Amino acid sequence: MPIMRHVRAAHQWLWWTAGGALATGCYYLLPADTVVSLAAYNTIGLLSALAVLAGVRWHRPGRAVAWVLFSTGLILSVCGDVAWWYLKNILHVEPYPSVADVFYLVSYLPLIGGLLLLLRWWRGGESGGLIDASMAAVGLSLVLWVFVLHPVASDDSVSMLERIVSTAYPALDLLLLVMVARLLTGGGARTRSADLLGVSMGLLLVADVGFSVASLHFDYEGRALDWGWLLSYVLTASAALHPSMAAPAGRESFEVPRSNRVRTVMLGGCAVLAPTLLFIPSIGADTVNRTVIGAGAVVLFVLGMVRIVEINGRVSRQAVELQRLAMQDDLTGLGNRRYFYRALGEALPTDRAHVILVGLSRLRDINDELGHAVGDQVITEIGGRVRVLAGPEATVARLSGDEFAVLLTAATAAQADAVAARLIRAVHDPVRADGNEVLVGAGIGVADGDSGADAAEVLRRAGVAMCIAKQTGEAFRRWSPAFDERSNEQVRLGAQMRHALDAGQFHVVYQPIVALPSQRTVAVEALVRWQHPQRGPISPGVFIPVAERNGLIVELGAWILRTACEQLVRWTARLGPLAPDRVSVNVSARQLARPGFAAWVAAVLVDTGLPAYRLTVEVTETAVFEGGPAVTALHELRTLGVRIALDDFGTGHSSLGLLQTVPVDILKIDKSFVDRITEAGRHAVIAEAMIQVSHGLGLDAVAEGVETAEQAQALSRLGYRLLQGYYFGKPVPEPDFTATGELLTT
Repeated sequence: MPIMRHVRAAHQWLWWTAGGALATGCYYLLPADTVVSLAAYNTIGLLSALAVLAGVRWHRPGRAVAWVLFSTGLILSVCGDVAWWYLKNILHVEPYPSVADVFYLVSYLPLIGGLLLLLRWWRGGESGGLIDASMAAVGLSLVLWVFVLHPVASDDSVSMLERIVSTAYPALDLLLLVMVARLLTGGGARTRSADLLGVSMGLLLVADVGFSVASLHFDYEGRALDWGWLLSYVLTASAALHPSMAAPAGRESFEVPRSNRVRTVMLGGCAVLAPTLLFIPSIGADTVNRTVIGAGAVVLFVLGMVRIVEINGRVSRQAVELQRLAMQDDLTGLGNRRYFYRALGEALPTDRAHVILVGLSRLRDINDELGHAVGDQVITEIGGRVRVLAGPEATVARLSGDEFAVLLTAATAAQADAVAARLIRAVHDPVRADGNEVLVGAGIGVADGDSGADAAEVLRRAGVAMCIAKQTGEAFRRWSPAFDERSNEQVRLGAQMRHALDAGQFHVVYQPIVALPSQRTVAVEALVRWQHPQRGPISPGVFIPVAERNGLIVELGAWILRTACEQLVRWTARLGPLAPDRVSVNVSARQLARPGFAAWVAAVLVDTGLPAYRLTVEVTETAVFEGGPAVTALHELRTLGVRIALDDFGTGHSSLGLLQTVPVDILKIDKSFVDRITEAGRHAVIAEAMIQVSHGLGLDAVAEGVETAEQAQALSRLGYRLLQGYYFGKPVPEPDFTATGELLTT
């Protein structure tokens, strides 16, 4: 319903304008100087005044008083029409001036007041538009002076009062002319309401001037000019009924761009009016006319020069502002990438120029969880801290969404490192944004401008050092050539991994998970190996981090999971009860974050025929620490019936806290707690506490990295019933599920 009301309101002005134009035409079909024609004429005026008030009520404009004044002016004009008809047709007198002229002249005052209010609201204090309006008004007023004001003022055949009243109408029209010219030549885009109001005032001016000229040079009788006044009524009401009357120009959806060409032609025509009038013999021969026209020409010339100066000043200010915007970050007020590149290029080459790159962490998570408004506040606060901590001599810029750069142009390596260490404080304390306390981490990289490196190369080096600082968790790192060798090696390894995946160089091995005391293999963990044709076996510790960074871990992990499911189905068909009950597959954070991961796992289970309860998905604590899509995916997997194992338990940020948010079936106790389990001390105490936690929560616990019988026996005494490690079997393609070994005694 609100939408329909808005649509109806948007078209009411059209219906009113069409109806008013039709009523004006019908008015001329009525007999002149009759009660019927008077009633029709004044009805149009009164309805127009009421329509203006209706527009104020519907659209609630910011300057409602201006429109009320317009309505008042229309009503006063209608009162003047009624007074004139009464004098002429009832009293049968036609005095001039009369009480009707009082109403007519007074009606100008609210019109002028309303225009002044609207001009201040619509056009503001733009000096250029005011100068244009003045030029148009001066040029056209010369014509008004020559043909109306001067002849009326110099006519000695009428009384002084009659001459005053006769010149008052054109004089007030001249004032309206100035304001209408300002309305039509103001800066910015025009609204439809402003256009309608301008045409309305223009018609009023034409009708009044036409009446003055006709009365002066002809014996004017009748209603030949009534159409001008009537349409002025109608269009004033149309301007009030249009929705754009409620907003200043430049803010409303009904804006109509003004043609600068039309304004230029209009102003040019007004400028040449003065010399053109002098070519008319009857005008050029009159001394008074020549003086007025000459003065007008001088005023036009001065206004033109002022306009040129104003335009040049505006262009200069805009050029300065554009340069500032091109070099400044809108959010923080710091320099942007273009600004920093220019400053760095000017500072190079010198070994005393150092770049410090600060890369924020978790900004994307903050935007996703708390919204971009909070993220913007965080960026602004961190940017301010970086600016203060970098020092007054440093050049600070925001290069991208989560990166700040600091340029030191006269510093030693030790001084640059000290600044980098100081910048750690920029992210040390939480940022308070929109009622939230947000903790943001960062990686900081430092590079200098030696060896003739250009700006792009120095920034690249700082970026490499920043990424390594993030990976290693160090406060900051300074770039060295070894970083590039490492990066190049990782790039080459990533390309070789792509080929290895397509060529089938990867294979899956399985490590037994045994149950005590029988030592039966109840589950296996699927692990990937890479046999390179030239380099031989490549450790997972080398290629898995590369796959994580370049995204190949998603495709590699999908292949491992499908291969493991297919293998368990084959073992079950071949070995029957001797086959393991479950297979565990490691899943990365990137895999969990992909939309539809749980649905894809469900499809794999259907394709391979493996029941969901026989698949265990292993995740590390770091993969699910920050929550979000990863935890959601685990809940979806749990709903399918897939078991969830938390790998490397006890080594993460908040292991016990994760048990409250992450759906877990199995805890895999990290090898670091198993290595010294046979020794008295905190490791044994922690291991015992973990088994008690798992029993209390109804979870299975798997001790990883068991390498000796002594470790197995110690774990068994503590209550562990699921063990995994080299003591029970190394990862191989085909474990021996028939071997049970000696029973462990407690």
